[in-house]
Amino acid sequence: MCLAIPGKVIKVEGSQADVDFGGVLRKINVSLVETVPGEWVVVHAGFAIEKIDEEEAQETLRLWQELLDFEEQLN
Repeated sequence: MCLAIPGKVIKVEGSQADVDFGGVLRKINVSLVETVPGEWVVVHAGFAIEKIDEEEAQETLRLWQELLDFEEQLN
């Protein structure tokens, strides 16, 4: 199973970007997409693979949190 997580681009320098994942910043390779600070990207294995709008990103993050909360209730 592959997971791709949305994150907000904070800073871009060449093919690398600082991307915010809920307060955790990671260096991500953005050579596959053109992006600027403030945009949202979907990241898989350290690569931004597509851009998404903020509404879709927030909905995806909400669903992930819902799933994690449900799993926690099972334990």
